[in-house]
Amino acid sequence: MATVNSFDITSTVDLQEVDNALNQARKEVAQRYDFKGATAEIAFDRTANTLTLTADDRFKVDALWEIVQTRLVRRGVPVKNFKVGEPEAAAGGKTRRVLSLQQGISADAAREIVKFLKDQKLKKVQAAIQGDQIRVSAPSRDDLQSAIAVLREHDFGVALQFGNYRG
Repeated sequence: MATVNSFDITSTVDLQEVDNALNQARKEVAQRYDFKGATAEIAFDRTANTLTLTADDRFKVDALWEIVQTRLVRRGVPVKNFKVGEPEAAAGGKTRRVLSLQQGISADAAREIVKFLKDQKLKKVQAAIQGDQIRVSAPSRDDLQSAIAVLREHDFGVALQFGNYRG
């Protein structure tokens, strides 16, 4: 009987690493000369998966986001999973930017990935959406490896992780 090999595509972010990166960013902001005497707050809400940056003006909010991005990248957190909102006015003449953190693959992105795999016409490769992840299966391991290679080359707006390989 032919065996079916499979792997799962997920998109998760380690929240502890996000916390560590934000703590490092807070320390850097406290030491930077351009933020001396200025308001610069970084707030992370784990339950709502939102990151709120508050500063005196738009330029400082943008600089704050650059600092946070570099810290996230250094900690190995995919920045692609952050959906950046537009800067908005906050209380006291401040500026705020809210970023939402996406855990898992959204339904739209999952449909796009499945459609992309089908359009590639890979031999006997099947993709099925299972909640916030996708299971890809094929009779041949080589087909699965070519599917992973094709998926890595394309940008779906979220960082993809390939795991739970069964063969």
